[in-house]
This record gives sequence, structure tokens and C-alpha cells, in this order.
Amino acid sequence: MAKSYTFIDLFNVLPKTNCRKCGAPTCMAFSLLVFKGEKRLTECPFLATNEISEFENKIDTTKTFDQNLSKIVEQFKVEILSMDLESTAKRLGGEFSEGKLTIKVLGKDFTINQAGNISTDLHMHPWVLYPILSYFISCKGVPLSGIWIPFRELKEGKKWNPLFVQRCIKPLKNVADSYTEIFKDMVHIFGGRQIAGHYKADISVALLPLPLVPILISYWEPEEGFESDLDFFFDKTVEENLNIEALYALCSGLVMMFEKLAHRHAFK
Repeated sequence: MAKSYTFIDLFNVLPKTNCRKCGAPTCMAFSLLVFKGEKRLTECPFLATNEISEFENKIDTTKTFDQNLSKIVEQFKVEILSMDLESTAKRLGGEFSEGKLTIKVLGKDFTINQAGNISTDLHMHPWVLYPILSYFISCKGVPLSGIWIPFRELKEGKKWNPLFVQRCIKPLKNVADSYTEIFKDMVHIFGGRQIAGHYKADISVALLPLPLVPILISYWEPEEGFESDLDFFFDKTVEENLNIEALYALCSGLVMMFEKLAHRHAFK
């Protein structure tokens, strides 16, 4: 039987330089777009002819993104094994004690030891674990500026914005529209704090999913002649501390949590 390939197989043979010559923001994004039929293998200038021939017509799109994310998470955990956790703790805004590094994720402890073992009260869905581990590896420890900007104005945000709108902004707006009172309460579950007067929004809540990655969610309730609106804002330093792909995954994970909580409470 002929071998079929998955998203992760293609990602493993790419150069991982995120050069953007293919038109995608990262090598991982290029892999995903190939599997969605939105990119061709030949658009990567670093894939050899024999590699293109090997993958062509043998791509298995039956694997879900969650399944592929699980494999990526395992790769990240291997990288963490070689880290000096004590110096890493300072860079991440975390604490190091008894051979373990701990950071706050949505107000809860997330602890990892040198063997890569994780301890936390968080539900470790790949959509959540992937950005956390990305933060461990890529965070530069750049201090927050206090300046909020929308996702589309981030350096890599423009390319990712159509996907971000579909997967993050629209579904969370639907939650806020349908369950406004529950939406107000849910932000407190995640340890959010109210921000007064941000663009005159009816609800503006700052969340701190990771120590140097605050997220501000603003919601404007519908008024006569005007539809409701919702947007995400990030500190302008965010891409120094978390890459755009992991930021997208983090926000997607948060939205999924909001959706589940809203439906659970609505039908009690």
C-alpha cells in the first residue's frame, strides 16, 4: 500500500526559516494551506524536486488539526528538555523552585520540570498547550508597553487576520450577543479585570493568559441603527513574546472555552 502523508510529515521536511517566500507567514502555516488546497508544494523554493514528487498526490487530509497539534506539542516538549529552567523563568516572568519552573496561565499554576513533566489544574487541550510551550521557547522577555493594538495591526497580523476574524472574533461576538450576562460573568472566571473607557466599549476586560501576553477584549452592545461589535487587542510587544501562530492558537483556545461555558450555563 502506498504511503500517505500528513500535515506534520510535510512540516518536518520544510526549512522552518519562516522566510515567507511562499506567501505564507510561517512554514507551519504553509503546511496547513497545502493540506487545505490553498497552496502548492512548488511555492516553497526550498523543497527539492524529489521531495515534491514524493508528497504530490500522497497527502492525507483525514488527520484533524488537533491530531497534528498533539504531535507538534510533543516536539516542543523535547526542546524544553535542553533548557536551563532557572534562567528561562526570569525571561518568562515565572518562578523557579526545587528544579521546577512555574508560570501563571489564566491565573493558575503551570509547572514543568527538567524531564518535561507538566503539572497544572488547566485542561490541557492541544490548542492551549501549544501556545504555552511556544511561549516557553520563543518568549524574549520584552517588557509590556501598555499600548493596545488590534490583531490586524500586528506585524504578521494582516496575513492572519481573515482567519482570526472567522475563528476568534465572530464566534466570540456570537457568544456575547446571545449570552451577554453570562459573557460578563465568564471574564471573571478567567481572572479578567475591567478596563474603563477603552474606545467607549460597554464591556472591556483584560485577561492575562500568559505573563507577558495580555489580551483585551472589548464588546459594544447593539444600539438602535447599529449592530454589536467585538474586537481583541494586544500589547504592541506581543510578537516579541509569542509568535503569531501561537497567538492565534491561544485566542482560538480561549474562544472555544468561552463557547463551551456559555452553552453549559445557558442550558442549566
